[in-house]
Amino acid sequence: MSNADIFLGEVIGTAILVLFGAGVCAAVTLDHSKAKAAGWVVIAFGWGFGVLAGAYTAAPLSGGHLNPAVTVGIAVDTGEWGKVPLYMVAQLTGAFLGAVLAWLAYYAQFRANTRPTLGVFSTAPEIRSPAANLLTETVATVGLVLPLLAFGRNAGIGIGQVPGEAAGIYGSGISVLLVSLLVVGIGLSLGGPTGYAINPARDLGPRLAHALLPIPGKGTSDWGYAWIPVAGPLLGGLLSGVIFNIVF
Repeated sequence: MSNADIFLGEVIGTAILVLFGAGVCAAVTLDHSKAKAAGWVVIAFGWGFGVLAGAYTAAPLSGGHLNPAVTVGIAVDTGEWGKVPLYMVAQLTGAFLGAVLAWLAYYAQFRANTRPTLGVFSTAPEIRSPAANLLTETVATVGLVLPLLAFGRNAGIGIGQVPGEAAGIYGSGISVLLVSLLVVGIGLSLGGPTGYAINPARDLGPRLAHALLPIPGKGTSDWGYAWIPVAGPLLGGLLSGVIFNIVF
């Protein structure tokens, strides 16, 4: 697949992922939303469906990584690092655009906002402890990337391809559905401490959008915490690739 296909696929797919994810967070948390206070279960399923829609859309073009941690995990296993920067730039770009689209979809609600809105865009810990927060994000990301790497192997199609080949990531269309349900499960089981970024682009791109968008009363973008939902998932992706390469 060409560099243009990879870039466009990851931008579009990650934008859809974040549009759904930030959209459900906006729906549940913003005033004057019909879904206000619908709860954590709704947020977990919204993000899962975002993965489903984004990955299905991007898979024919780029393989549908949508997540630098996934890209790193595959690269560690295959030894193919050449296109990793391209994937990451595209994912961050798509995440930023998806956050902007979610803001536009809820434009009237954001205009009427009177309190901090970072939680619509990015994650924050319930208890601020850098070591514990980093550990949570690392463990949760291993819970995502290691099973994802195994899906292609279980389908009888090896992961040992250049990162981005759709069959090598998911094996079959049903695996995209399984990954989306996996994300729901991670949110329900491991999302409580930090909000489960498990994706550096998903957190950093929307955080940039939050900092730049003209949202009344939006509050801080909390850049002091921003490194954790980047470093933790990248470490989790790295560990997943190493474990998969050794064990499987």
